[in-house]
Amino acid sequence: MHIINEPSTIITHLHTVKERIHQACLQCNRDPQEVRLLLATKTVPAERIRVAIEAGETLMGENKVQELRDKAPGLADLTIEKHFIGHLQSNKVKDVLKYATCIQSLDRVEIARELEKRLQAMGKPLDVYIQVNTSAEESKFGIAPADIFTFAKQLQSFDTLRVKGLMTIGLLDADPLKMKPSLRLLRRLRNELLQTGIYTALGLSMGMSGDLEMAIAEGATMVRVGTAIFGNRVVPGYVWNEQANQ
Repeated sequence: MHIINEPSTIITHLHTVKERIHQACLQCNRDPQEVRLLLATKTVPAERIRVAIEAGETLMGENKVQELRDKAPGLADLTIEKHFIGHLQSNKVKDVLKYATCIQSLDRVEIARELEKRLQAMGKPLDVYIQVNTSAEESKFGIAPADIFTFAKQLQSFDTLRVKGLMTIGLLDADPLKMKPSLRLLRRLRNELLQTGIYTALGLSMGMSGDLEMAIAEGATMVRVGTAIFGNRVVPGYVWNEQANQ
């Protein structure tokens, strides 16, 4: 799929993705209203994002703080939730809080402490997701599945952080049988967390353009879709490597 600039094509692809979500929910007897669509907008210019927002979308996610900052003026007149879905460095916490309404990539206590300190000073809370590396790939960030219960208990001491769910970037592979376990693991971890009573409700942010149906079947409550709506990324030869694309 090439880069899409024509507004009508973006809207057509957006409708196709929405229909995919709808059909995926029907296939596993879920209410389509349970699954939110997040526009994954890394490298997508503000004017193309605007097309999707004006078509009715309300949620976008950026991987880099500087992209949140640079696109903010072009989207300032629109009502939209802005999630940060990339690896968050401690020196970027102050800046990300200027723009993000949710951070989906929380995976370190030191970042939680820095967020808490700044949010206390600002006098406001923040929604967060815990990022889990369910595929055990070195190219991805996120806490190890075995550490999630300890981390979840630690987060209870931070008054400003509202844990809304778990997030993962599942294994990307041509073989669905290899992809499914990393998605299923996130659901299992969520269920086990709920059983401990640490939290009473947790969403699951997982699934992208190529695996959203599988993610929905495994319980996703939010899917992060970019390529299927906006076309290929601007960066030539782009592959998903969080370590290389901070």
